Amino acid sequence: MTPTDEGDSSLDPRPSTLAPSQGPLSGVRVLDLSRVLAGPWATQTLADLGAEVIKIERPGAGDDTRHCGPPFTTRADGTRGDAAYFLCANRGKKSVELDLATPEGAEIVRDLTKTCDVVVENFKTGGLKKYGLDFATLSAVNPKLVYCSITGFGQDGPDAHRAGYDYMIQAMGGLMSVTGQPDGAPGAEPMKVGVAVADLFTGLYASNAILAALLHARATGQGQHIDIALFDVQAAMLANQATNFFVSGKAPTRMGNAHPNLAPYQPFPCTDGMVVIAVGNDGQFRALAAALGAPGLGGDPRFATNALRIEHRAVLTAELSALTAGHDMAGLMAALEAAGVPCGPVNTIDQVFDEPQARHRGLEVTQARADLSAPVRTVASPIRLSATPVAYDRPPPALGEHTDEVLGSVRTR
Repeated sequence: MTPTDEGDSSLDPRPSTLAPSQGPLSGVRVLDLSRVLAGPWATQTLADLGAEVIKIERPGAGDDTRHCGPPFTTRADGTRGDAAYFLCANRGKKSVELDLATPEGAEIVRDLTKTCDVVVENFKTGGLKKYGLDFATLSAVNPKLVYCSITGFGQDGPDAHRAGYDYMIQAMGGLMSVTGQPDGAPGAEPMKVGVAVADLFTGLYASNAILAALLHARATGQGQHIDIALFDVQAAMLANQATNFFVSGKAPTRMGNAHPNLAPYQPFPCTDGMVVIAVGNDGQFRALAAALGAPGLGGDPRFATNALRIEHRAVLTAELSALTAGHDMAGLMAALEAAGVPCGPVNTIDQVFDEPQARHRGLEVTQARADLSAPVRTVASPIRLSATPVAYDRPPPALGEHTDEVLGSVRTR
């Protein structure tokens, strides 16, 4: 493409505008060679937004997460189905059983990439080169191809050859050093987060990068290789904790449920559970004190500013806990909400989906799958688009459900 051609939409056979019923990624075709969580999370986001996602799976076994249970689904014939884990990250995709390690399987994948806009893979660094499925090989036949590689440590560096899993990345990337009870407290030890946040953030960074690369490819005709590493993502996720270190020179430590930069900002006891109180400024603190019937606390010089409240955090927490302990959760939250103080209950997961707000926002998606005895339930995408809303057209697929459909189109070309 010459410089004068850049940005000329007439060169792209796909329409530049979409009908309101189409997803914003309608017309985008994604070949998903990834498995487990980070890659599938990225491609599920693309599928939710309307892309056609073709998931390549090992014959007879499929994605590792199909077996990561219990709990498992139940097939219509009463036998064990897929693990619940698989369902969380594979909605909206087509499943194709194909062995990449065979010359025939690799050739079919190379043929498929000619009609794809995106490839996502999470093999070890360089792992696909021996099959002729690396970026250099595939981009030679499809110059517009966006090729996203997700690995533990990236495509270069002393650790590039190492495998990376969320748990070890949370540890190595510093997250566990700031998660858990402080030293000296009961149960004190470095603690992982309750969901695989390094994988999930990596999936979101990957999908963002893919969208950026797609825009570039549409404008210039040039694809590119995206290098996303769990370790890099985990470092980025340290956010204010990293800059706290950069500014102070001191490594942050575990603080339990306390916040390193705000106070009070933690759970407080009630007669029937715990409520998180999240005070973000001095005015909210004074409102909190008044709502708890202790306006003098709001005027106490020890607590006049956020910095002072952090300095005197222990005594402040004790005084507030004594005040909240006599309230039930509903009564305390009503009083605080009336006073403009952010707060919320510490919910169990079943309680999350019983929240009136969750029901109103439709946070649970229910889809039928013919081979299962009950509908598949997943969590809705949080993306809300006014003109091109997310559509849930396909449940997480049965293994190999679309093999004939997809490979039939390849063989007839």
